[in-house]
Amino acid sequence: MELRRGGVGSQAAGRRMDGDCRDGGCGSKDAGSEDYENLPTSASVSTHMTAGAMAGILEHSIMYPVDSVKTRMQSLNPDPKARYTSIYGALKRIMHTEGFWRPLRGLNVMMMGAGPAHAMYFACYENMKRTLNDVFSHQGNSHLANVVKQRLQMYNSQHQSALSCIRTVWRTEGLGAFYRSYTTQLTMNIPFQSIHFITYEFLQEQVNPRRDYNPQSHIISGGLAGALAAAATTPLDVCKTLLNTQENMALSLANVSGRLSGMANAFRTVYQLNGLAGYFKGIQARVIYQMPSTAISWSVYEFFKYFLTKRQLENRTLY
Repeated sequence: MELRRGGVGSQAAGRRMDGDCRDGGCGSKDAGSEDYENLPTSASVSTHMTAGAMAGILEHSIMYPVDSVKTRMQSLNPDPKARYTSIYGALKRIMHTEGFWRPLRGLNVMMMGAGPAHAMYFACYENMKRTLNDVFSHQGNSHLANVVKQRLQMYNSQHQSALSCIRTVWRTEGLGAFYRSYTTQLTMNIPFQSIHFITYEFLQEQVNPRRDYNPQSHIISGGLAGALAAAATTPLDVCKTLLNTQENMALSLANVSGRLSGMANAFRTVYQLNGLAGYFKGIQARVIYQMPSTAISWSVYEFFKYFLTKRQLENRTLY
């Protein structure tokens, strides 16, 4: 399978163009009738980055409450008041006992990281897809934003704002605290993005072989790709959450003195406390979070890419 925009769609576009020329309509063809398959080839880096940033911000904003529940459900030794059996039940209890806006704490710092990260994410994806065809690149979200976000999401978090969290962590744990999960994050991104992109491209070939702008196909392909990638990489995500939150009760039970660091130590600690089942804590919440998230991300990205590129083509025809 080749990850490219060419193929059936571009051949069909070529046949339509030839037909238009034979009918004498080449000069009168407006930019709005350009086949979507051909639009990305002329899309600028700024178009991909703008579309990617919008996709990232909307994705994380809409699904953030579920992400908050996922973080808590991955806790290895949760407080009895923070034991949840379902996402709906968790959200209902959190809003009832901790306040209506509690599931959104940390959203601001995540949005600050998601915009630039997804701008680079999709720009790299498009560039690598065009040039290397089967190589993927993903920079990941800001590690500082992830650490702060997950500490704000935890039950009974001592931090009331992103800024106070950054100051406290910096003062008590140092700069390295923001990068404890760095290797785990990178290790998780490789299989996650490989599964994600390959599945998305495969499904696009099945449901949208012409590669037209088709919102329904982008939503279906994006959602299924995200769900599969999320389920497969849950063990790494559990370890990342432990490294980011430094869950005190869990570390005490595991007889870990000081701060936990390193992916291997995180894997050992999870197994020591919860066995194999510990690697899949919160898998339901993670899949339910990622499935609509990636569906939103891909549909918004493809829309803005189409819209912005179409405007560029229309402006060119005016001059």
